[in-house]
Amino acid sequence: MALSPRDRAEIVERLLASFQLPPDPELDQLWAQKAEDRIDAYERGEIGAIPADEVYARIERERLK
Repeated sequence: MALSPRDRAEIVERLLASFQLPPDPELDQLWAQKAEDRIDAYERGEIGAIPADEVYARIERERLK
């Protein structure tokens, strides 16, 4: 958790890519760019974050509908 958001996103991208058989470099690049764009927007204050407990509560409410 001490890594920057960009570095953590790179780790996540690499982990997810490891599940693909065979790897799709074009798709990997698209996902990496999307993650970087969202991190940049967050850092510029253009988008906010939602606490994980709130996200999980929303998911649970939707599941129970």
